[in-house]
Amino acid sequence: MQGIMPVKTKTRVPESMGVSGDLVDARAKQVLREAVDAVVNSFAKHTQGYGRVNVVEALQEFWQMKQSRGTELRNGALVIYESVPGASPPYVCYVTLPGGSCFGSFQSCPTKAEARRSAAKIALMNSVFNEHPSRKITDDFIEKAVAEARASFNKPAPTSNGQSQNNGDEKEDPNTGIGAFRFMLECNRGRTMLEFQELMTVFQLLHWNGSLKAMRERQCSRQEVVAHYSHRALDDDMRSQMALDWVAREHENGGGVVAMELALAERELETARLAGRELRFPKEKKDILMLAHAQVCPQ
Repeated sequence: MQGIMPVKTKTRVPESMGVSGDLVDARAKQVLREAVDAVVNSFAKHTQGYGRVNVVEALQEFWQMKQSRGTELRNGALVIYESVPGASPPYVCYVTLPGGSCFGSFQSCPTKAEARRSAAKIALMNSVFNEHPSRKITDDFIEKAVAEARASFNKPAPTSNGQSQNNGDEKEDPNTGIGAFRFMLECNRGRTMLEFQELMTVFQLLHWNGSLKAMRERQCSRQEVVAHYSHRALDDDMRSQMALDWVAREHENGGGVVAMELALAERELETARLAGRELRFPKEKKDILMLAHAQVCPQ
């Protein structure tokens, strides 16, 4: 799922429209910066008066406050930062929140410290907005989430006359990945999306990686799949196993698969980061594919 920022990313435009497209993109980024600053400043007024707020500290305190008020957090309230190695600006930093959601620096940052603050800003904004009732997993939310998942992953199958069609029953079918996704959401009614993010990312990755399809072919029920992976952390072992699946796919197809998929994942992650979106799924895809690429091309 994407983050809560309703900011559109830059679309491809003809070269003759390049200037206009750049202006639209610049305006979108300006709106994003102003929105984030407005939330951070509002947070500061309600917590530390009208002075400047240390967003890194504020973000950590926010999640500690949630934990102290009874929110169940599997891995505690620790906020984790990850700086992307780089010898020169702009620097990039990612922040992973309790529950597994991830955000990144969305500005052009001249220092690593500024990149960390930029990531903390967008994460704090989303953490605050996550308290809104619309971010709760409700029946209406489930319907919208399933529709988005189908649009993202479901490829229409060709009919005998060459036209495409969608399986309208797929979202209800317990033997499909979408059906398992619906069941997983239904089992987590009442939680917020940021609290639910890691489990959701696991199933997004399983769908992307083809693992849900393989489980379906082995006639595993959605209840069995959800029960198994609901207690599995998204850790190095799971990433390594998925990387091995991509290595095998590389050999089966004669090469080039991992490099192409990695390039797509990198572009997706960069676009989402600059737009201020939630990043856990695209970031995990990139990390898994980088593991696979290192094995395919060890030099």
